[in-house]
Amino acid sequence: MLALKHGRRIALAPMLASMIAARIPEIEARQGRIIVPVPLHRQRLWQRGYNQAALLGRQLEKLGHGKLVVDALVRTRPTQSLGGLGAKARKKVLAGAIALNPKAKPQLDGADVLLVDDVLTSGATSSTCVKVLKRAGARTVRIVCFARVLEEAKDLSRRAA
Repeated sequence: MLALKHGRRIALAPMLASMIAARIPEIEARQGRIIVPVPLHRQRLWQRGYNQAALLGRQLEKLGHGKLVVDALVRTRPTQSLGGLGAKARKKVLAGAIALNPKAKPQLDGADVLLVDDVLTSGATSSTCVKVLKRAGARTVRIVCFARVLEEAKDLSRRAA
């Protein structure tokens, strides 16, 4: 994931998305499902050149897991990198930083949503996005990601530092 996120290895997106797709239960309804990537602020998007969550979302769309609405959520202001921050600090940094794009409201009303992120660490970003999507009328929101940082791993990392 780091090679995709920071190493510009965007060719990895199809493989990573297929690994995500393999974990999505087949019994879930796909018709009318909306795929929403976690947004980047435009400054970070310009620096990086792409949103890795949107690349994964595009591939999930190609695999038939729903319709990608790449701009359903927006980052209203730049936020510092969340790497190394604890859950409370992440939540504070994200307060008010993610909002609904009003143009997406009609598509989200009553929709089942796949929220796509690359890595789930504390859940602060996902929780913020879920709240916004639910307020916009999403019926359900399922979070899908490539990797999840376990509390045990964070504890080991802190001890090693």
